[in-house]
Amino acid sequence: MAKYLLLKHYRGAPTPVNDVPMERWTPDEVEAHMEFMRDFAARLEGTGELVDGQALAQEGAWVRYDGEGRPPVTDGPFAETKDLIAGWFVIDVDSWDRAVELAGELSAAPGAGGEPIHEWLEVRPFYGGSAPVSE
Repeated sequence: MAKYLLLKHYRGAPTPVNDVPMERWTPDEVEAHMEFMRDFAARLEGTGELVDGQALAQEGAWVRYDGEGRPPVTDGPFAETKDLIAGWFVIDVDSWDRAVELAGELSAAPGAGGEPIHEWLEVRPFYGGSAPVSE
């Protein structure tokens, strides 16, 4: 088994087919999307493939060390991950192919109009794991 990160982005990936930002979805569309995510996680939990899955709030800040005895510095002229990363699933699966298969299923989460988003997800193996990536 190898662990992979299925990373959901707000932006930065190629444009999805159903490219309507979540803030413009109806409450029912948001709930249908969240229900899909909960069902996806429950199914993976049932197969033993789910390690973790989280959605992220929009709030957050960059923080860095600024020298001995000085308080940490927050924010700066950087891309904000709070604007980029929507959430993730950490999975533990038998192969790269299974990780890609699950990412494809997750990409079909419903969005505006109840239609699949067809969003791009980043699939990354955890460092040190054996994960052949063929492109």
